[in-house]
This record gives sequence, C-alpha cells and structure tokens, in this order.
Amino acid sequence: MSERLPAKKQLEKQPETAVVLLSGGLDSSTALAWAIKEKAWHCYTLAFDYGQRHRIELAASQRIAAALGVQEHRVLRVDLASIGGSALTSDIDVPKDHQKTGSIPVTYVPARNLIFLSMAAAFAEARGASHLVIGANIVDYSGYPDCRSEFFAAFAQTLKLATRAGAEGSDTHIETPLINLKKSEIIALGLKLGLDYSLTHSCYDPTSDGRPCGHCDSCLYRRSGFNALGLSDPLPYPD
Repeated sequence: MSERLPAKKQLEKQPETAVVLLSGGLDSSTALAWAIKEKAWHCYTLAFDYGQRHRIELAASQRIAAALGVQEHRVLRVDLASIGGSALTSDIDVPKDHQKTGSIPVTYVPARNLIFLSMAAAFAEARGASHLVIGANIVDYSGYPDCRSEFFAAFAQTLKLATRAGAEGSDTHIETPLINLKKSEIIALGLKLGLDYSLTHSCYDPTSDGRPCGHCDSCLYRRSGFNALGLSDPLPYPD
C-alpha cells in the first residue's frame, strides 16, 4: 500500500521591495519608518552627496538606516554645486526667520527631486524594487515645485516609458505617504512608529559644530511641528 504524499506547503508571499530616498531629515526618515513598519517592505535607502552646505545630513542618513535595519544604504555623489542656482549649493545666504511669500525660495535646488528620483529609479530597477518612496510634503513645504503631487504622478508615467520594467509591464510606484500631512502629523506618525528624531538632521545652515541654526525654513517648520504637539525637539539648538 503506497503512502500518501504530504500536501504541498503553501509558498509564503515574499515581501515587496522599496527604494527610499533618505536625506537624514525628519520627513525622509519618517517615510522610511512608514515603509518598513507599516508596509513591511524590504527597503534599500539612497542619500545624495550633491555639494550641499549641510553635508552633515549624510551622517544622519547613515544613523537612521542603521537604526531601522535597511537592506542596504548607499550615498551617491552628484555634483549639483557645479550647476549652482541655490543657497544650498553656493555662497548665497540661507534666509533666516523667513516668511512665506508664495515665491520659490533660494533654497530650491534646480531639478533636485527630478535628478534624485531618476537615479533612484535606476537603482530600484537593478534590484527589482517596485516602490520608490520619497518624504515630500506639500502642506508645510517651502514652495518647491518638485514636491507637488502632479510632478510625482507625471514621473510615474515617465517611468512606464523610460525603463525596461515599464516596457515589460512592471510598474514602479511612486509612494508619497506624507504628501498631505502637516508637520505635526508627520512627527506624530514617526513617534507612533518608534522613530528616534534625535538621530535626524533637518537644518539647511548648521553651525560649525553641527548644531541646527534654528532659524532657516527647515528648522522653523520642524520646530513648529514639535511645538504644535506640545513637545520639545530633541535636537540641540543654539538658542
């Protein structure tokens, strides 16, 4: 009498893979925590050394990547300083205690997210990742055109035409989980996910010893977010 063969074990579903743009700032770090802890994606992270005056953020990106246990963290070199046109990549002064005017500020880096997402898309395609995650935000953002939902939707369509993955019918999804959140809501989400914001860096114009200035747009938005929650920002401001 022949023995009955055991039933085949159902194949476990493999986790999806994502590439996350990780500057080391508050928003990108929260987006990474969301991708790992809410979506359970296997995440690769990319930071960019692009000639920014606040290169200290690269160390923050490495801290966050290590703390959250990503699959791989890379820092890619892109010389946007040679292009110029921004206070972040030249000797133009970073505005302090700046009020919103509706105009695009001098801290805008020409085509930065377009360039970064293009490189991230190549990185994702080489690793079979189906998601690109960016912590862009249009509620508190400083007026950058490459942080708008329309741009990300258009870029997703471009990927369908410009990549082998797109030509073969494998969509690369652009994920913007923070796009409509207030800064306080972003922070609340990160805290809920267990993110340690003392590991992050947001300032555009840090002091010589690496402390945030407290007065650039990025610092002001960050501090207002913590204040709205009745919390103190864990970073050490000079004042």
